[in-house]
Amino acid sequence: MEQQLPGTSLSTNDNFISPTYGQLNFSEVVGSITNYIEAQPEFKYKVIVGSDSEVENDGHVDYVTAVAVHRVGAGGVYYWQKNVGEKCFTFRERIYNEALMSLDFAKKLLSAFQVQGILELGLEIHVDVGTKGETRLIINEIVGMVRSSGFLIKTKPDSFGASKVADRHT
Repeated sequence: MEQQLPGTSLSTNDNFISPTYGQLNFSEVVGSITNYIEAQPEFKYKVIVGSDSEVENDGHVDYVTAVAVHRVGAGGVYYWQKNVGEKCFTFRERIYNEALMSLDFAKKLLSAFQVQGILELGLEIHVDVGTKGETRLIINEIVGMVRSSGFLIKTKPDSFGASKVADRHT
């Protein structure tokens, strides 16, 4: 089921892929995360959401949003989804869209976790911006937007959820 992402021309779908669990919908992802955590509750867990994008030859943009569940000290699992967006006219617009997709997904995930009773998880948003390169010009804006939404944020070089996990599938 496609949903329009508020404030953008992006639509998101409900299809996810996990290298561990295969194809899942959003509810199945939440159930899988819950089961993964409940299987070994003695560990500390972090849930990381990150997005990355790539402009294709025909001008459309492929966006990938990933959620990784890190069992601190003992590996983890991840899930990802790809969405296709219309042509972005500026680099800034594309980076904002990545951050907005991560924020939107993190909010959905938090709501689902509230229902499951697993709110004590550390949830971080990883953004593909840093103090070097083109993104240095907008790092403060993106960090401010995510922080003002109440989430912890990591930027390059610590934002592996966006720059490694999601990037792997763009």
